[in-house]
Amino acid sequence: MGMKLNRERSVLMFFDILFINLTLWVSFTVRFEGNIPIVYRNNWVYYAVVVTSLRMVCFYVFGLYNSLWGYSSLPEMIQIIKAVSSSSLLLFLLDQFVITPSIPKSIHFISLVINILLIGSSRFAIRLRQEILNAFESGRKHGRRVLIIGAGQAGALIIREMQQQSTPYHPVAILDDNYNKIKRYLHGVPVVGSIQQLPNTVKEYQIDEILVAIPSASNERLREIVALAKETGLPIRIIPGLLASGTERITLAQVREVQIEDLLGRQPVRLNIEEIAGYLKGERVLVTGAGGSIGSELCRQVARFEPECLFLLGRGENSIYEIDLELKETFPALSKLPVIIDIRDRRRLEQFFREYRPTVVFHAAAHKHVPLMESAPDEAVKNNVFGTRNVAELSDKYGVKRFVMISTDKAVNPTSVMGATKRVAEMLIQLLARESKTKFCAVRFGNVLGSRGSVIPLFQHQIAKGGPVTVTDPEMVRFFMTIPEAVSLVIQAGAMGEFGEIFVLDMGEPVKILDLARDLIRLSGLVPGKDIEIQFCGIRPGEKLYEEILTSEEGTNATRHERIFVSKPNDLNPARFWEDLTYLEKWVSNADRVKVVEKLCQMIPRYTPSEYWRAQLVTAARAEVGATVEACAVQNKGRL
Repeated sequence: MGMKLNRERSVLMFFDILFINLTLWVSFTVRFEGNIPIVYRNNWVYYAVVVTSLRMVCFYVFGLYNSLWGYSSLPEMIQIIKAVSSSSLLLFLLDQFVITPSIPKSIHFISLVINILLIGSSRFAIRLRQEILNAFESGRKHGRRVLIIGAGQAGALIIREMQQQSTPYHPVAILDDNYNKIKRYLHGVPVVGSIQQLPNTVKEYQIDEILVAIPSASNERLREIVALAKETGLPIRIIPGLLASGTERITLAQVREVQIEDLLGRQPVRLNIEEIAGYLKGERVLVTGAGGSIGSELCRQVARFEPECLFLLGRGENSIYEIDLELKETFPALSKLPVIIDIRDRRRLEQFFREYRPTVVFHAAAHKHVPLMESAPDEAVKNNVFGTRNVAELSDKYGVKRFVMISTDKAVNPTSVMGATKRVAEMLIQLLARESKTKFCAVRFGNVLGSRGSVIPLFQHQIAKGGPVTVTDPEMVRFFMTIPEAVSLVIQAGAMGEFGEIFVLDMGEPVKILDLARDLIRLSGLVPGKDIEIQFCGIRPGEKLYEEILTSEEGTNATRHERIFVSKPNDLNPARFWEDLTYLEKWVSNADRVKVVEKLCQMIPRYTPSEYWRAQLVTAARAEVGATVEACAVQNKGRL
């Protein structure tokens, strides 16, 4: 390899010397109209040696023999102009003091222009040769014939990338709905028709793969394109929308398969960076549940705002280790501390607060799986209620400036133990905010794509096994947003929290779970109902057909951010709440799950327990009434 490079460099230097001398002769010929005076002809060798030596030294200094000219572009052309111009300037200065007889000044200018043209043309010829070879090799060896959807800037960039590099992809045709572009060429690739002609184009041009190069496409339009492309049975890839800036270089490494987030795409979140930085920069930020899907993304985004220190708190050592390692690689200058603590352990938690004094707290630690919490209401209360109380009260005690709790839409008119515990946690935050100097708030949102509690991983696992995909009910709908989007809005809401507000994120339109399952099957290159069956398994305990963001009493008020709303506060009776919390703690300590659910019902009038717990409550009530009647009978008999 080294010998090959040296040989190519030697050939390049040989032609440069040839072009320098040819340029010198042409310059004199042009200047004197073909009749070069005898004085210059007699000193020709002298001129040639001086000019050639000086130009070659400049070419070497400016790195003209270090570039890979087969992949040259504008920066390399600028490099040539600098090298030739510098050598011409040095020759002009040298001519004033050393060269005798001196060369006419006009010849310096003429040779400057001709040298740039000749040297530049030689490099362009090398690149042209390389592109022809790449195109030939791509078509002959690999044969991955690619159809590009979109003749815009993204399409142009990705085609150029394919043509410049030795890749297994060979762009052969383009489709675009702009009729002014049809029957024209983009980097030599023809725009052959509109996107609706995709199936016929695939057959006509023997396409092997489809690449959607419209990063600005809406999710509705993208769904249409993907559905049309899936009918062909070919692999489909996409340029993600986040890469759609006009100045950003798009590479093949960034192109990926279509994901469910693309089909459920939403408008990018616009943040007030100055407002966020104002309460995070230079602060000691604590994230509880830092190893979870939401908590880890909070850590990633908070790290961008240069906190004084970031505390990664969780009870699972593996997940905390992983996010700590990731942050070490991504933000090497970040001061951080992984902390293994269970938020239910008040003594250990207070030791941490006393020693490290965090100033901003994001509380993401919680039990979130609805079916699991239905079978363990005491554990749900321990973590989601009393764990939250520990973190919140210690935040108040040790002077935390801001406290942001991650809540859920399942806290609205809850039908599950998990939702009920999160609603109690919201009430706790609201009451603490009334008398605390800490600025408390909670942020309520729905399902996030890719989280550990999301249905997406379950569907993907079922598809990988060959099905069936289980959907609880054909009418079930849910709100969805991506993890980065949800966390960005949580951080923004944290800048607005003052008095225990419950912020509600704009979740967009609800999505049918059945449609979601079908989309995931299609994205896997399979046909719903044919390759993968969909079965309906019935609603699980604690679930409901649709989620709500607000109760009818709460309503919303707008905030200064278009995607964040604040619920109107409910009237809470502090004395009654703290008394109920004391009883709830008693029943949790006694592991009396029926009493735990009963107390949750008393604290949250809109809580509708699952059928199982309703039956348990009825049985317990009858037993309690029976015991009371029996006790009265015994007492009365004794009196008789």
